[in-house]
Amino acid sequence: MAWAREHNYVVFTHDLDFGSLLFLTNATAPSVIQIRAEHILPKSVGTAVLETLEIAATALEEGALVIIDPRRHRIRLLPLTPPAESSNKTQPDY
Repeated sequence: MAWAREHNYVVFTHDLDFGSLLFLTNATAPSVIQIRAEHILPKSVGTAVLETLEIAATALEEGALVIIDPRRHRIRLLPLTPPAESSNKTQPDY
């Protein structure tokens, strides 16, 4: 995470721990894209990932956790806060 933050990279992962790390450390970077799907091969999630990257590009540049699952995606701007406090920072599900 430190390397990605220092070099302005986005972390792309299937590991849910990265979202927890962002929350627990109140981090503002790096952005993280999390795939939450059983089948993670490009032929299964590739289209959803590409569509989400287009929609979330600005948020990823600013610092965000982007969660992609088979039915939708969610974008939460960093730093992550408990849901009651972050209602004005969360973009709608698509």
